[in-house]
Amino acid sequence: MESFTNAIQSVPLNHYILLSAIIFTIGVIGVLLRRNAIIIFMSVELMLNAVNLLLTAFSVYRGDAAGQVFVFFIMALAAAEVAIGLAIIVMIYRNTNSLDINVLNRLKW
Repeated sequence: MESFTNAIQSVPLNHYILLSAIIFTIGVIGVLLRRNAIIIFMSVELMLNAVNLLLTAFSVYRGDAAGQVFVFFIMALAAAEVAIGLAIIVMIYRNTNSLDINVLNRLKW
């Protein structure tokens, strides 16, 4: 565990912040620009993983395990999201034969 902490601390904190910002931005762009439900789903996962990376880096640099506990809860949330979200997407595909979210406006009626 000590070598893991030393390996994380060998990289400057600014690099973790920059990498997390880039990954989060890619996720936001994917959610805003793509119309495929699976791609949007993967983009949300990218955003969650960017936050996990940042929380882990801050936790290690600060020497506090609270960030790692938050990462655990975020991973549990992501797993629940995948289970429920994929089931919903499969049902939508069975009914509409498409994963385009523009087709989902029929759900209003």
